[in-house]
Amino acid sequence: MRKNSKVTQREHTSEHVTESVADLLAHEAPLDYKNSSLTVGGVPGKKIVLEPPENDGRPAWNSKLQYILAQVGFSVGLGNVWRFPYLCQKNGGGAYLVPYFILLILIGVPLFFLELAVGQKIRRGSIGVWNYVCPHLGGIGVSSLMVCGFVGLYYNVIIGWSIFYFFQSFQYPLPWAECPIRRNGSLAIVEPECEKSSATIYFWYRQTLNTTSTIADSGGLNVKMTLSLLVAWIIVCLAVIRGIASSGKVMYFSSLFPYVVLFCFLVRGLLLKGAVDGIAHMFTPKLEKMLEPQVWREAATQVFFALGLGFGGVIAFSSYNKIDNNCHFDAVLVSFINFFTSILATLVVFAVLGFKANLMNEKCVIENGEKILGYLNSNVLSHDLIPPHVNFSQLSTVDYAEIYAVIKTVKEGSFAELSLDPCVLEDELNKSVQGTGLAFIAFTEAMTHFPASPFWSVMFFFMLINLGLGSMIGTMTGITTPVLDTYKVQKELFTVCCCIIAFFCGLLFVQRSGNYFVTMFDDYSAGLPLTIVVILENVSVAWIYGTKRFMQDLEDMLGFRPHAFYFYMWKYVSPCCLIVLITATVIEMAISPPGYNAWIEELAQERFQSYPPWALAMCFSLIVVAMLPLPIVFIARHFNLMSDGSNKLSVSYRKSMMKDISNLEEVDEARFILGKNPGEMPSPKPPSRAYLGPPGTNPLENPNSLSPNSCYGTSYQNTISPQPPPPLSPPPPLSHLTLNPTESHHQGVLQRFPKLHNHHPHPLSHPYRSTPLSLPPQPQRLEFTAAEVAATQASALTRNYMFRCLSCCSAAYKEA
Repeated sequence: MRKNSKVTQREHTSEHVTESVADLLAHEAPLDYKNSSLTVGGVPGKKIVLEPPENDGRPAWNSKLQYILAQVGFSVGLGNVWRFPYLCQKNGGGAYLVPYFILLILIGVPLFFLELAVGQKIRRGSIGVWNYVCPHLGGIGVSSLMVCGFVGLYYNVIIGWSIFYFFQSFQYPLPWAECPIRRNGSLAIVEPECEKSSATIYFWYRQTLNTTSTIADSGGLNVKMTLSLLVAWIIVCLAVIRGIASSGKVMYFSSLFPYVVLFCFLVRGLLLKGAVDGIAHMFTPKLEKMLEPQVWREAATQVFFALGLGFGGVIAFSSYNKIDNNCHFDAVLVSFINFFTSILATLVVFAVLGFKANLMNEKCVIENGEKILGYLNSNVLSHDLIPPHVNFSQLSTVDYAEIYAVIKTVKEGSFAELSLDPCVLEDELNKSVQGTGLAFIAFTEAMTHFPASPFWSVMFFFMLINLGLGSMIGTMTGITTPVLDTYKVQKELFTVCCCIIAFFCGLLFVQRSGNYFVTMFDDYSAGLPLTIVVILENVSVAWIYGTKRFMQDLEDMLGFRPHAFYFYMWKYVSPCCLIVLITATVIEMAISPPGYNAWIEELAQERFQSYPPWALAMCFSLIVVAMLPLPIVFIARHFNLMSDGSNKLSVSYRKSMMKDISNLEEVDEARFILGKNPGEMPSPKPPSRAYLGPPGTNPLENPNSLSPNSCYGTSYQNTISPQPPPPLSPPPPLSHLTLNPTESHHQGVLQRFPKLHNHHPHPLSHPYRSTPLSLPPQPQRLEFTAAEVAATQASALTRNYMFRCLSCCSAAYKEA
């Protein structure tokens, strides 16, 4: 015991101890029940005050900056670079930013704040958090963990692709700059597949993926991609093997380096010809698009996935915070960093795509100018159609547009036979490219025209690796933290096993047909299940736990009450928005035929193909398997087939619960100390519990409170009827007390603490999670001697038995 503790300071006083049972139980610590035998000595009559330990042993972030960078690294991922710019281009340019920002305020920030708050308050992973909020909905955490697993499997494959391109970038010229030459003896010809498409497309589909023409043809493993995937999982494993102790340090680089690269690309892109055209095209609003429901649905989906809601990584990262951390500030800060990162990435992408569009447009003008010149030489077209100022050796886009318009007017009947393209810059800019097509085809093609192109290619793909790594760290933390909180397993061993298993499961995606499975998992494994997970999170906190109660918890935790805006968002607006989003997602899945874009080698083009029956069954099995824990856990706990997880609670979790109890008024403590006199029966009408809801409400009548009829009390029905307590006998001397765990725990506790027998004759389980109990008109606090308190503090075994004894009595009186 510390020399400056209150116990030693007050050791020589002669006052009696007045300490509530809740205060004593708040200091319970884990114990080895097989090897516990303690001899405790004490001096009666000494006044002792117990203090909770300052550190509960849970890992913590080294600094606030490290935590913010971890949240930013998790939320800012590949989607900010290749998904947001595509949606912006597709849905009205600058007009798309309006619905996106509105939905960020209505859905993104409130739900992100909610996940941060519950993780920080309960200090557990996703499984422990939702077991605490509502055991019936404890399957939320398991579903979240399974979605993390599905996403992590294919997300790391994308990092593997980036690693392959990263190493291929260390050569000049870049290997995708020109089509390969096929030599047949003395004859050299360009690869036909490359000639029909382009050098970058050929390198992606043939030399990188070596893809097949259908998902049914696996084609065997792609050795290059298998090695890249192995390297990706080794990097992820090393980053997360020691939890936040290792991943926190990695985040300093993986979260900040992408911003350095993006700013470098922005500066370089603005100096390129045509960059201004691309940026102007992006910010030119098409206001009519804002009236289309599809635009709002895609904006809501992007907000939803951009912040990483429902994955469990946000909750896991927040659980390592201090209890008084200002998570409201964190939620707003990270949300807007994510938004501005998307804007920055969009500026970079459209600056580079504007440069590429100008190059393609100039190439189109040159090729079609040669066609026109050929038609002139063969007298198919008259020289009178060509304006006199036009110079075919330096044909500009303006001159070509003028010639094209004249020829189209004069040769209206036979114009189609000339096969002339309009070569309009706007058409090039309107070509929507997203995902892998943007990163590995369009962007790589543009970089081949950069001066010092290998340098920019290395920087770009190294940025993609770091963006993916930050998201993978959060995803893996969302998997490991709930399991490590629930089961006592070695962190390093469990992490390594997870990565090994994931690598072997990921071999599905590095077959020659693996790209099609990546598309399948991306479309079906996370979208609908994750949306359902988040709406259940919202409902469980706002409608089951109670919004007022949650707001009070936030006030106690943060030191201030959040704005009423969050009350209405959590209670009404966000659930309604999520219901509409789920409905729209289901309708979209029902309308759109399930399929994928297959690369046809003979045509050197993509063609849409429907999934075969076995692949279609696999698509829907991903959705069902991800959501299956929700009904299973609900049914199992409804019929008492599964415990509510309270026996898996960490020490810090139990202490935080008991701290809330110990701060109640005397009328609240009477819940655990049921009568002033041994034979006094409780009052049939329980008083209100202020901490369960707003002042003046009864927890049994308050629909927002966690009553046993809603979620709690599911596994405490098999209680025994209370019997009148036996007559009191003088307590045995406590100057020298030996505790042996082999004796009957109930008998041992009652022999040492006879006062407890008067109030709690039957032990069972957790008092806080039992049903509300009837209370006597005049509750009283128990007084213990110094020896009793010393024995309680020194022996964790005794305190555990007291814990069970009290909760049994509570449940028994309720049944009576």
